[in-house]
Amino acid sequence: MAGYHALVLGGTGLIGQALLQRLLADPAWAQVTVLTRRALVGADGAPLTHPRLHQQQGSLDDMAEHADLFSVDQVFCCLGTTLRKAGSRDAFRRVDFDYCVEAARLGRRQGAEHFLVVSAVNANPRARVFYSRVKGEMEAAIQALDFPMLSIMQPSLLLGDRQEFRLGETLGAWSARALRPLAAFSRADWLPIEADTVAAAMQAAAKSPVPGCRRLRYDAMLSLQSGNVIPAA
Repeated sequence: MAGYHALVLGGTGLIGQALLQRLLADPAWAQVTVLTRRALVGADGAPLTHPRLHQQQGSLDDMAEHADLFSVDQVFCCLGTTLRKAGSRDAFRRVDFDYCVEAARLGRRQGAEHFLVVSAVNANPRARVFYSRVKGEMEAAIQALDFPMLSIMQPSLLLGDRQEFRLGETLGAWSARALRPLAAFSRADWLPIEADTVAAAMQAAAKSPVPGCRRLRYDAMLSLQSGNVIPAA
């Protein structure tokens, strides 16, 4: 077996960094390419290097100029921002819809078999809340491309060491931890989840592909991380 070839988008983000570490540590991947605006650095702050890592610096606004990078087995899309960080609704939509859908289109055109994308637990194309609606519209647009395999991660609040402080997410995570004992009486989809757990689920989903579309929430991601195969939705 030659090993998987994968492209990672969003490799400098919370989930993307964890995913990249996992893929590079797994010999199942022969090559991992990252398209990023800035050079990757390791935990020690030094430039990140690895014999199976290929870094391509470029703007996500010009993804089409790097179409050849999408000729891989899997595209991992970990792109995402917040309204506050983006600065406007248009800027938020550009990252969470335009970039994600464009990446999927390029991947489908270049023959990628499996597209894996991070969305949100409350994604709904008919939602009144702007954030949820954009996430839902993104999912629908990518699903319409009819990938042989599509895995959509739908986490709630993400836990992990961020470079920037997000008060709303921090308070939400504290509240959710306090309510964790109630998880036994619910589906627990709303519980906060470690970014590394989402990354581990993406890695596992890529290694246990199932035809069709899978939407994976809290329990499903924990199950995948434990080695169980989750069928298509």
